[in-house]
Amino acid sequence: MTIPPLSWTELEALAELQVDPVNGPTNAQACLRLFGRDESELRVTLYRDNHAWCPYCQKIWLWLEEKQIPYRIEKVTMFCYGQKESWYKRKVPSGMLPAIELDGRIITESDDILIALEQVYQPLGLGMKHPKVLPLRQLERLLFRAWCAWLCYPTSSARQEQANRAQFLEVVEKVEFALGSTPSPYFLEEFGTVDVIFTPYVERMNASLYYYKGYSMREENPRLSDWFAAMESRPTYRGTQSDFHTHVHDLPPQMGGCWENSEPQTKINQVKVDRGPWDGLPDVTYPEPENSRTEALYRVIKHRANIIRVNPCEDKLIDEALRCALTSLIMQQPCTPPLGSDKALRYLRDRINVPRDMSIYAAKRLRAALEATAALVGDEQGTPLPTKHRRDQNPAEFAKRSRN
Repeated sequence: MTIPPLSWTELEALAELQVDPVNGPTNAQACLRLFGRDESELRVTLYRDNHAWCPYCQKIWLWLEEKQIPYRIEKVTMFCYGQKESWYKRKVPSGMLPAIELDGRIITESDDILIALEQVYQPLGLGMKHPKVLPLRQLERLLFRAWCAWLCYPTSSARQEQANRAQFLEVVEKVEFALGSTPSPYFLEEFGTVDVIFTPYVERMNASLYYYKGYSMREENPRLSDWFAAMESRPTYRGTQSDFHTHVHDLPPQMGGCWENSEPQTKINQVKVDRGPWDGLPDVTYPEPENSRTEALYRVIKHRANIIRVNPCEDKLIDEALRCALTSLIMQQPCTPPLGSDKALRYLRDRINVPRDMSIYAAKRLRAALEATAALVGDEQGTPLPTKHRRDQNPAEFAKRSRN
């Protein structure tokens, strides 16, 4: 037994959500962060990517949030999903991200940015050049190189695949040892700069190795598991945190490719990430907020005109199908969409972006509702996600359509 779809007016009435992107919790939608302070105190502008895919941007973003330094955000297109804005190339000729403008001075390269911010605002815990921090920064780069060697290059034999895996696990053991060297779950006695530095790529390693190698970094390493849990206790991290589905499909164009192995567990993990169920994935463990469904509904309604326009299927079809999925999401009962809408719903399912569009649990609920609704009428999948680029997520195209 299914229920009829609610109208947009009825759905809007159910989507009440109190949002303060400027002074509230860390979020990807803000263009200004004040933390309750006066705008006259602004000295920093952060230039980061539209989609919150850039790991080095996440590093600076998280540091600023932890220090609660007032700052503006200017969002820039990454090379892999569109044309770089000319105004940004005039400021930063290389076009690389992130960059900050601090008291009128442009600074690039994430480590240089953190050092410059420390000189003005004091370090976050121990500073970038502290004797305890320097070897851990080197360890993070060693881990990064071992990850790239395993993930980003094709292997010619099973022996080579195993050697790359062993090399990575050897470095992970060093990370485990470093984490176990203090009584806290963090890299040093207290949370600080080192944790910020490790966060972006360890988060991406956790996702990509689960999907492409069948290896669950978070579940197989107790110290890293404790570190992830400690990070998720911080609202700052939760606001920047992405999910497995977003990472595994945005990484290939950025990294030059991600190479899967032939392990049976890899195939099992890929089905879970792509088609659900998304509960139980080791990408998040903190308790689900009570308003996750409302958040998902609120974010879709806010952008529904663009969501409908950019979908390859006919507008009227996706309009009704989307209302069915949202009705199911919020009422927690099935709602049958029109025939032929399974492809349209799964196109949207695959393009939800965390945290750009919504937080991780809201995305899980929305993906589940879209998949369950699509399954009521068929098993046709949406247009495949590209692996050489992500022009399907070009923010310039989305902005252009929003002005129509």
